[in-house]
Amino acid sequence: MKEKATILEENEYIVYNIISKYSYYFDKDDLYQVGMIGLMNAYENYKNDKNTKFSTYAYFYVLGEVKKYIRESNILKVSKDLIKLNNSVEKAKDYLTQKIGYAPNDDEIAIFLEIDKRKIEEARNATLLAISLDSEEDIELYNYYGYDEKAYNEEILDLKTEISKLSEFDRTIIEKRYHEGLTQSELSKELGINQVKVSRCEKKILTRLRTRLM
Repeated sequence: MKEKATILEENEYIVYNIISKYSYYFDKDDLYQVGMIGLMNAYENYKNDKNTKFSTYAYFYVLGEVKKYIRESNILKVSKDLIKLNNSVEKAKDYLTQKIGYAPNDDEIAIFLEIDKRKIEEARNATLLAISLDSEEDIELYNYYGYDEKAYNEEILDLKTEISKLSEFDRTIIEKRYHEGLTQSELSKELGINQVKVSRCEKKILTRLRTRLM
């Protein structure tokens, strides 16, 4: 195996890919340090005789350290109330859509709920963070995109087949998020849709893939 410094440098991109999902909520430097701890732990525990590539093996360690850091942060204590608020926002949006005949904007929802408009965005972001923390499907997709083209096992081949069956729009979301490493915010700008829609679409696609592969 290569020297430790070389291995860490070559796989530093894993840390950046993972922390990009959470840098909106936390200091990027703090996330980077936590991610590097995970990468170093992976190096210390990895054995050359494993059939798993180091990058795939390290991904679990980095993701675990980052999620542990986030779960232990006070922000999640605040997020519970914000998640409830986001549910109220969604219900209000559905109600107003039926009543006025079009999807209301945040200003109209804020007036209806008698809350500060900024709270809506705050609640939305808290919900996205919770969804991201609770979702483990990204590990499966990372494994798919992380394998060498000749190294597919049966499960990876099945996943590749199911992804190929997706609509062009759904496949774009998956490839941009898990192959190119775009955040939901970056993808929403590229596709010209809001971040919440990207999150909903991504979750539905992942659920569909998981169901088909069961």
